[in-house]
Amino acid sequence: INAEYGGFRSIHMATHHATRMIGLTLLFAFSNAMTVWPKPQHQTDSGKQFVLSPSLEFSILGPAGQSPVLADGFKRYRGIILSHSPPPALGSMDGTISSVQVSVTSADETLSLETDQSYNLTVDSPTVSVMANTVYGALNGLESFSQLVDRGVLVNGTLIQDFPRYQFRASMIDTSRHFYPVEVILQHLDGMAYSKFNVLHWHIVDSISFPYQSTQFPQMSAQGAYSPDHVYTADDIRRVVLYAKHRGIRVIPEFDTPGHVQQGYLALDPPILTDCYDSSGKVSGTGPLNPTINATYDFLKDLYTELQTLFPDKFVHVGGDEVPADCWASNPQIKAYMAAAGLKSFADLETLFEQKLLDMLKAQGQSYIVWQEIFDNGAKIAPDTVIDVWKGGNWQSEMASVTKAGFHSVLSAPFYLNYISYGEDWPKYYQVEPSNFTGGAAADKKGLVGGVEVCMWSEFVDSTNFISRIWPRAASVGERGWSASNVRDVNDARYRLHEFRCKLLARGINAEPVSYTHLRAHETPEHLVCRLLLEKKKKKRGDYSDR
Repeated sequence: INAEYGGFRSIHMATHHATRMIGLTLLFAFSNAMTVWPKPQHQTDSGKQFVLSPSLEFSILGPAGQSPVLADGFKRYRGIILSHSPPPALGSMDGTISSVQVSVTSADETLSLETDQSYNLTVDSPTVSVMANTVYGALNGLESFSQLVDRGVLVNGTLIQDFPRYQFRASMIDTSRHFYPVEVILQHLDGMAYSKFNVLHWHIVDSISFPYQSTQFPQMSAQGAYSPDHVYTADDIRRVVLYAKHRGIRVIPEFDTPGHVQQGYLALDPPILTDCYDSSGKVSGTGPLNPTINATYDFLKDLYTELQTLFPDKFVHVGGDEVPADCWASNPQIKAYMAAAGLKSFADLETLFEQKLLDMLKAQGQSYIVWQEIFDNGAKIAPDTVIDVWKGGNWQSEMASVTKAGFHSVLSAPFYLNYISYGEDWPKYYQVEPSNFTGGAAADKKGLVGGVEVCMWSEFVDSTNFISRIWPRAASVGERGWSASNVRDVNDARYRLHEFRCKLLARGINAEPVSYTHLRAHETPEHLVCRLLLEKKKKKRGDYSDR
């Protein structure tokens, strides 16, 4: 048997060796195809090409030397960069890189709207240098370096000076309409870090389900969650928040009020939902929170106090959208209250509620993000309020009004990724210019165009298709939020986004295709690198996170 199959084994080994050498030849030829997504502000290639040592070492200089964020980042990025089997000797090329040195000037690990996310990256031999003011800027530098490395083997000499255009680059997830297991949220946070998003807007509850397991109000998830297994415990939330922090991502929870409430709230005693009446004067269900009773505000104060112990971010999202006035209009007690208080419209009643809620949050030291209706209805809001502009149609007019009033804005209206269509749709997101409105250039210069947000509402999305539906489409908005305003070439972006999608696949993110064609007969370097990378990964699938 050995004699019979010995020849076959020799042929197999020779074929394997030839295939590997072809791959290495292509590696040399196309290593310059490696790009960074989102596109850096300034990037220069030195024309040199270096080999990475398989024993690549990471070190840190400065006061952040004991940072757990960086310690975890070093472990993670070493796994990403060196995830492939080492090749045979390649020669010295222009030098060998044996170390990555990270220099951070501040030990402050606070994540906020003001956090410095900039970095300078120098890829040279024998040491790669990452310089940043914060550990989060350093993580961005490590991410860019990891994208430049071609399968753990080669990297071009590069100088990058980079910073985000907008400080707020968010992804909104909806875990009420469909529940996402924590593992799926963590995987999404990985995708966000790879494309330099820095805010997870977590729409954790809604009228259809209440998966948040409150310590003070446990009956809400007991009644309002889909099942006892479809809940987020305090430990779950701490895990998500810490995982996000180690990737430079803030987690901002949204508990929508006074609308979008039912499941979970029905378990409260005393009741705080408004009773709706039919034409015969009988109670026919429940509607928004009842803004006329003290019990409503007592509950909200206790809830938001509890949330402060789990979500360390200064900001919370309080919702404020789509409040159905017909229930309030049917309720005799509500109408009597309005008459006694001199409230002429239900918009006035909603404004009264929002004013009390926002004053309460301010007294607790919290700042808030609101959907645009609160601004539209004229509520008195704090100067640092962030207005989330979500209504389609004429978002430009709303952005003009919000910024003219001096408030920071976040634009989500054109970035609802839950809407899908046949063919490529990412270019329409990529081509949106957030400052394209009357007075937009001046508002942008003042920092009042605060950022962008992709939204994925989950009526038709759950853990089985969430990751593939949002990635890599969200990355198109990520580049709009990070890169310079003149980075707009869709054709250039298409090939770079294809390459980035390949990197997501290699890192375990099940991202859908960018375009309908593979161009196999006329492949570009990006396509060849992707195919070789993925063929290699079939043999060795790395886990680069601490999930």
